[in-house]
Amino acid sequence: MPSLKDLKGRITSVKSTQKITKAKQMVAAAKLRRAQEAAEMAKPYAKRLAGVIANLTAAAAGGQGPKLLSGTGSDETHLLIVMTAERGLCGGFNANTVKKAKEEIVRLRGAGKTVKVITIGKKGREQLVRLYKDLLVDHVDTSSARNSDDLAEIALSVGRDLNERFDAGEFDVATLIYSQFKNVISQVPTAKQMIPAEPPEDTPVIDLKGATYIYEPSEEDILEALLPRYINTLVLSALLESAAGEQAASMTAMDNATNNAGELIDKLSLQYNRARQAQITKELIEIISGAEAL
Repeated sequence: MPSLKDLKGRITSVKSTQKITKAKQMVAAAKLRRAQEAAEMAKPYAKRLAGVIANLTAAAAGGQGPKLLSGTGSDETHLLIVMTAERGLCGGFNANTVKKAKEEIVRLRGAGKTVKVITIGKKGREQLVRLYKDLLVDHVDTSSARNSDDLAEIALSVGRDLNERFDAGEFDVATLIYSQFKNVISQVPTAKQMIPAEPPEDTPVIDLKGATYIYEPSEEDILEALLPRYINTLVLSALLESAAGEQAASMTAMDNATNNAGELIDKLSLQYNRARQAQITKELIEIISGAEAL
């Protein structure tokens, strides 16, 4: 049985941990508000751009378009862009995204496809390198990002790199795997195809009501200019949602840790009080016994 000194030391240690988890919870809550606002502000632009591309694609003659839209005509080589956080202490946020990536890797390799992986965020790379080191072709460090402007620069760099790799014929299909931010308690691991570009199924299509639009320059030329920007927008939206999801998961995890620490403190305090009472009772018995012996 632990001594009173040991129990008191454990109570003090757990209380210190509880203060840290409570502080981290408050920090995550403050960061979540800003990250959630940034993610919500990016959605209208991304949705509208997807709608423009969907309408231009429908208007293009014969359904043809730039290579980013039509693809290479093959789907033998798949590039997975796995987006996770740079830090831990956020529950199963990173693990769930990596699990989704592993499922995609297993599915594609089972179908005989060649798989390549680019990781964004340290935690994803740390987990994937253990099993799929030979598949990793690049890594993007986001630890220096402090706000949405920094994330926009990273998204621009990633989009430019993807376009260059696609033009060089390094892959046929690119899929982005990230945690989609639904709300504070729900972040859904999602796999979204980026190249060839596919506007979301719920993209609003403008009803032209029989009117015919003449584009200048042509639909293909406009798509040629817009598609790289659309790829950048997809990456930026995913980065913003991932950042919001990380803070939400961190806040929830720290809240649970704070509550667990409180329960442990109560349990240890009860054990401490019982041990102290037993020691006092023992001392009283010894005093009384000694007095009776005299």
